[in-house]
Amino acid sequence: MLLRALTIWCLIALVEVLQGVARVRLLNRRVGDHRARQIGVVTGSILILAIAWLTLPWLGATTQTELLGVGLLWMLLMLALDVAFGRWVFRFSWQRIVRDFDPRQGGWLSFGMVLLLYAPWLAAVLH
Repeated sequence: MLLRALTIWCLIALVEVLQGVARVRLLNRRVGDHRARQIGVVTGSILILAIAWLTLPWLGATTQTELLGVGLLWMLLMLALDVAFGRWVFRFSWQRIVRDFDPRQGGWLSFGMVLLLYAPWLAAVLH
């Protein structure tokens, strides 16, 4: 199950990167970077839930503990990927990265991470 969870996370990461590229190319100029990032969290969350729902039977997780364990794995890996991309690919400051996760400053990534944590469990409930 761990290998399957990692494989699904790779798919999620790929879809999120492609969604980020589309967001920058299509939304940033129209609504601004900050609003585009907020919209990206919403659309990314929908994509993550769809992937979790579609892959749930293949994943093989059945108990709440297994589902939340997979979600925790996905969340930690995505958090690491987001921070790594922000810091070393886009060269954002630590302040900028923290701001993207802080709802008090308009950052919604923390909501996306919570959804990612619960995505496998939510997918099971929706099944």
